[in-house]
Amino acid sequence: MISCDEICERDNVPCNNFECDQFINYEDDLNCTLVCARKNGPLTLEETAKRLGVSYVRIKQLEDRALAKMKQSWNQLEEEMAF
Repeated sequence: MISCDEICERDNVPCNNFECDQFINYEDDLNCTLVCARKNGPLTLEETAKRLGVSYVRIKQLEDRALAKMKQSWNQLEEEMAF
């Protein structure tokens, strides 16, 4: 079975399925995060901000928060493994 991102990519048409978890409102990437990842590889924070329609600063805040959560989880895991 072919997925919607594969159909959009094959036909080179933007996705119109607003209910899809992979939908982004960015037609250059056919409105699909999966297409974006295949087409562009890793994105910079500025590229991510552009696609999501938010500021670079907001993306940086989200990245910092996510990294802090990961560090906290890692530290908790290390503590649990030490005992």
